[in-house]
Amino acid sequence: MEERILELIEGKKYGQLKEIFSEMNPTDLAIILSEVPHKELTVLFRILPKELAAEVFVEMDTDMQQFLIEAFSDRELKEVLDELFMDDTVDIIDEMPASVAKRILMQTDKETRKMINQLLAYPDDSAGSIMTTEYVDLKTNMTVEAAFARIRKVGVDTETIYTCYVIDASRHLLGLVSVKDLLLSQTDKTIGEIMEENVIYANTHEDKEEVAALFDKYGFLALPIVDKENRLVGIVTVDDAIDVLQEEVSEDFEKMAAILPSERTYLKTGVFETFKARIPWLLFLMISATFTGAIISAYENKLTVLPALIAYIPMLMGTGGNSGSQSSVTIIRSLSLGDIEFRDIFKVIFKELRVGVFCGGVLCVVNMVKLYLIDYLLMKNFDSGKELYEMITICITLFFTVIVAKLVGCILPIIAKCIKVDPAVMASPLVTTILDAVSLFIYFATAGVVIGL
Repeated sequence: MEERILELIEGKKYGQLKEIFSEMNPTDLAIILSEVPHKELTVLFRILPKELAAEVFVEMDTDMQQFLIEAFSDRELKEVLDELFMDDTVDIIDEMPASVAKRILMQTDKETRKMINQLLAYPDDSAGSIMTTEYVDLKTNMTVEAAFARIRKVGVDTETIYTCYVIDASRHLLGLVSVKDLLLSQTDKTIGEIMEENVIYANTHEDKEEVAALFDKYGFLALPIVDKENRLVGIVTVDDAIDVLQEEVSEDFEKMAAILPSERTYLKTGVFETFKARIPWLLFLMISATFTGAIISAYENKLTVLPALIAYIPMLMGTGGNSGSQSSVTIIRSLSLGDIEFRDIFKVIFKELRVGVFCGGVLCVVNMVKLYLIDYLLMKNFDSGKELYEMITICITLFFTVIVAKLVGCILPIIAKCIKVDPAVMASPLVTTILDAVSLFIYFATAGVVIGL
């Protein structure tokens, strides 16, 4: 299909293209249009029906949207904006340069402009920033028949009609009713009789990630958003919640890889912008790693007596880092899902302590066998006369390093969450750097006790 469309575009057969486009999903169409040269994009967009054009426009990336906005006449821009839901309009304005955003606002009426400015005033990470103000509201004294009449009247301009919200004269949220409830009720029943009063809702300033988590927990299609006086001001729909969850996952991956989060896709991000996102953490980790070098330098003279010990430093540091990363990634994910709270810290520590003992014990035994059979008998790596003590030192260090790594890996993310720092910051790179130094302290302390180093 895609090849056929591109052929029709090259042949400028716009009549056939219009028929094909009318039957396509907006998301798929936006992907196809993203591969079209800009000189053809405006023409192709203009042959789309109004409603489809608006849906496709929302699915386009920011660069394509900006190009079309600058190419549109004022009338064309207004036609597209009139078909957009309020939250989509706000998202587009928020991502555009000031000059483009100003032009968009100029094509909206006074009431719409006022509502847009109110939504833009909410913090970027709040529920208010992702909500839409277009929803179906009902009154308690309405009959089911009257409720259907209102849905037919306002439903065409709302993002969802399945869930309707019951409010009083001051717009306080009283309850909700689904279209299913309405269909299964007698037409003379009142909304107050059939509505559900136990409503789960969120505040406008609540963190949008916590709001998105409610969708995952309860399986909502929409969630009402209220202000401080419990007045209904908007709803968040499931598609916006999914976007938030995707952004959160992408952001966590970047932080866990020691990269400053970016809102742009990889190919849309310039080289210098990518450099700026990566270099701060690389500098921090490089400087932090110098402490590891300082520890080794402090024991340099003693290590010359038993040079075999030097060869096992990378293995001990690597195993410690890997062990800590396993714990930190698991805890970070559990924190993001709400499975773990700060009050669970002692449960987590006790569990990871036991896991560390089991993992460290197995690694210790296997490593001792490997040191004796391969390193000592086969490769002759030990020739100091203190072979047994050296192998014991390595294995004891490995055992305690794994235990400490598990504890560090689980504690740091929980503490970060407690002090309002993103737990993802405490992921692999930072944990590994910390454990590199810790494993060396354990190594040389153990060598001092066992060998007298």
